[in-house]
Parts: sequence; C-alpha cells; structure tokens
Amino acid sequence: MKKDSYTDSVYSKDTLGTILTISQGFNFSEFPLTDLIFYGIDPPLTVQEYVELGMSGSTGERSFADIITSIRYWVIHSITIPSLFIAGWLFVSTGLAYDVFGSPRPNEYFTESRQGIPLITGRFDPLEQLDEFSRSF
Repeated sequence: MKKDSYTDSVYSKDTLGTILTISQGFNFSEFPLTDLIFYGIDPPLTVQEYVELGMSGSTGERSFADIITSIRYWVIHSITIPSLFIAGWLFVSTGLAYDVFGSPRPNEYFTESRQGIPLITGRFDPLEQLDEFSRSF
C-alpha cells in the first residue's frame, strides 16, 4: 500500500479504481490532463485516466444503459416479462388467488341471509361482530 500526496488516499495495484478518491481540496486546474501524477503505481495514471476510473462505477457493475441495450437482456426479458403477466392473469382468472388468500369471490360478498355491508359499528364489542360476520360467510 502506498499513500499519494495529491489525494491522501491509500491504494494498491489490486484495488485500483475501487478505493481511489479525489480529496475535496483537489483542483484539476493545477494539472494538465496529460501530466502523470500518480507515480506510486505501475503504469502511472494521468488525471483524465484517474477521473475515468473513479467516475465509471468502481464496484464493477455494468451501467443501466449498457444492460438495457444488450441483446442478451432482451432475449431473457422477452420471455420472462410476458410469462409473469400470463401467470398472474391465470392466478386471478382461475380463482386460485381467492383460495390462496381466503378472500370471498365477487358473487360471495352478499348472501341471501345478509344483504348489507359487513361494517363494524360496535366500539366496545368488535370481536363479537367479527365472529358474527365470519359465521355468515
């Protein structure tokens, strides 16, 4: 590990681009973009190369624009997105969603015995009202 006098940041050859940072007091006007300023590494970097390393995402992820413009992304997602849509539509249209979550089907909200809205009105006995409503389902 070496310490650079211009940036006061610690770096090594193996982690170049991941922990190199420009200090707050660093002024680019001091150095032309072609001057070699990082002498502690091999090969030395210019200010422009240093900025490109620091600004391009130092953790190695691809940029969002690069991902959505790749053919591989669209090959994968042209299959998965419609598949998820169709699976969701089938889940609801077959009634499986009502069974899984225990919600009443649209024709089960009102029964012959109860045509009103199941509204809890009792402030001090809500559990009793809930029991009555659940018995009527």
